[in-house]
This record gives sequence, C-alpha cells and structure tokens, in this order.
Amino acid sequence: MFFYGFKYLYLRFINPLNLKVMLEYIHKHITSELNQNTRTDTIFILTAILLNLITLGINSGMVEKSRTDNSQLIVMFLFVVLIVLVNIVVIFGLSKGRDTRNKLVSGLLKMYKDEKVDQYYDNSLLGNYNTRYNLFILVVVCTGIIAIVVPFVLR
Repeated sequence: MFFYGFKYLYLRFINPLNLKVMLEYIHKHITSELNQNTRTDTIFILTAILLNLITLGINSGMVEKSRTDNSQLIVMFLFVVLIVLVNIVVIFGLSKGRDTRNKLVSGLLKMYKDEKVDQYYDNSLLGNYNTRYNLFILVVVCTGIIAIVVPFVLR
C-alpha cells in the first residue's frame, strides 16, 4: 500500500511528465476499447438482422410444401429456434456492450474532470447511448418477431 502511495506522489509531484504520459496512455486505451465495443455491437446487430431476414425468406419459401410435408414444418420450427437463440445472444451481447460503454465513458468523464476539461464533454451523451442501444435491441426483436410470425401466417 505504501509503495502505491509513494508511486502516486512521485508521478504527481516529482515527475509530473510521467503522469501525463500515463494519462495519455489510459485515454488511448479507453478510446480503443470504445471503438472495439462499437465494432462488436455492429457485428451483433448486423448478424441478427441478416439472420432474421434470411430465415424469413427461407421459411416463407417453405410455406407451400409445409402444408403437406411435416418434415418441412419441423425445419421451419428449427429455424424459429435458431432465430430465438441468436436473438437472445445478441440482446445479451448488446446489454453487456451498453454496460461496458457506460463504464468506459464514466471513466473518461472522471479523467476529464480530474484534468479540468470536463466542460467539453456533455454528460447527456450517456443517456443518448442508452437510448441508441434500446433502439438497436428493438430493431433486433422486431425483425425476429416478423421472421417468426410471417411464415406461419402465410401457412
């Protein structure tokens, strides 16, 4: 414990240049994590939407044969199970992505406040991010519901 206190005092008062370098490194690391988080969320969203639309097309194409062939109906239900499982994973992933983004942005805000530059970052962005994640989840859920319901309505 004493060592960490001494290290902080050394960085803060004796060699403040190292502290600035460390803060720059932490800032780059956090922004890099935010970029990775965005890419991962994009992959989740696109995967779910594409799977939902492809499955909608496949199941809609199987509607005619499924009226007389029970194996076609079973395949349609298997695709429904796939849609449900993938959408659950995507929603869980997006929820974790939202939590991660909130933690990372909160860390940045604390760093900005410590450096007295927090007036340049609007705190309401956190709420905007949460709204955006909720909209992404809504799109995934809606396309999933459509992909499940439409083929069975056509049947």
